[in-house]
Amino acid sequence: MSDVDALLLDLETHLATSVSEDSIARARRNFSYLGHAKIPFLVPDSVKKAVAAEVNELLDVGSVRRDVSFKETDFSPRRMRNVRRKEIAEFGTIIPEVYKSAKLLQGLAQIAGEPVHPCPYEPEQYVITCLEKDGDTHGWHWDDYSFAVVWVIETPPIADGGFVQCVPGTTWNKSDPQINRTLVKHPIYSVELFAGDLYLMRTDTTLHRVYPVANGTRKIINMGYASTQNLTMELSHETMDGLWAEPETVEVS
Repeated sequence: MSDVDALLLDLETHLATSVSEDSIARARRNFSYLGHAKIPFLVPDSVKKAVAAEVNELLDVGSVRRDVSFKETDFSPRRMRNVRRKEIAEFGTIIPEVYKSAKLLQGLAQIAGEPVHPCPYEPEQYVITCLEKDGDTHGWHWDDYSFAVVWVIETPPIADGGFVQCVPGTTWNKSDPQINRTLVKHPIYSVELFAGDLYLMRTDTTLHRVYPVANGTRKIINMGYASTQNLTMELSHETMDGLWAEPETVEVS
């Protein structure tokens, strides 16, 4: 049995034997009400450590610095270093296999209250981001697809930023986003996270951002997933295509 197969077996065994109904129910309530839920209980430590190690390796060999903004999200800033799905799929081993785990998808579906599918648009399936310079942020935005699972590899203490803020129950009008109007009309929830945390977010109806980093480093891998409704929708990908563009075509707006 390969190391990857052993880790996938750990994941499946954990999901089958170590995840309580109470944990699922609590996460489902939070997800329904807040648009997000912490779900570190869903994955065993062995898999978290392997994913973290692979994230760090890929950041060392295949990352690109980005500093861009887009009119579709009121020019909210994106300042970060990242590794795209293309490079992760080519050089990674455990991340692509964990992403498509049928047992993990079943666990996510229990929390989401509906089926969760791999994203049909490959560039949004998984991406690594690293915020490490003062002012680095993944500014206010929505996602094209319904779900994201974020694995927190490293994060600064709360006093130094890097925490998540979100506004559930909101909608994205790409031609007139009105993010500031959304922020004053709805409550903003802030989420403190720690290394080893995972959270599930309803990303197409939850406006969200990462608060700018003042010190330290925030490393994550984002895994994007689709709802059943997404699979029959025609979706455009302006911000994702721009954010994860080939390095030589990255432009500052």
